[in-house]
Amino acid sequence: MSFLRLFHLQGISFVLPNFPMSVFVGLKDDLLAAQADTRSARAQLEGEVALNGRLRSAISDLSASWELEPMDESREAARGDALVDQLCYLGATLRDRVRDALHTGVKRAMAVVCSGFSYDMEVVSHGFLTDISKTDAENEERLHALIDDVEVPGERLAKLFEPEVLPPETSLGADDGGEGRDVD
Repeated sequence: MSFLRLFHLQGISFVLPNFPMSVFVGLKDDLLAAQADTRSARAQLEGEVALNGRLRSAISDLSASWELEPMDESREAARGDALVDQLCYLGATLRDRVRDALHTGVKRAMAVVCSGFSYDMEVVSHGFLTDISKTDAENEERLHALIDDVEVPGERLAKLFEPEVLPPETSLGADDGGEGRDVD
């Protein structure tokens, strides 16, 4: 009686101790289940790697469109949280730029008012003036009417200053049919 036995399973040959076949049936089932789990994990990992690549491209494109430093792929690739770090950096930087744009726009609008009109800029800098003889609701209605009246000329004025506050347009989202981009 031999103590070793040659087995073949899915093209793989094994030499195992000569145990009763019932022992190996359980092992075969476990092996097949492990192979299925491995295939599933591999597919999930490949999906994550593809998503990671798309995120890196999107972050790189966004950084380039706002003329920010691109991610250092060689250094950042080893860190699992590099994308999060880059997104946090982008968020903070873009917040600063939007704030600067707001301040620039307000200052430019005040300069436009000063260029041809006679107003006390100290009073203008406090915002909308309310009529103390009116109720809050009436003042709110007046404010909305004023905003409606300046919508078209305000849009025209804003377009004059867009080159100062916006980065040049790029082909962001070109590979996804332009989804995710606002279109005016």
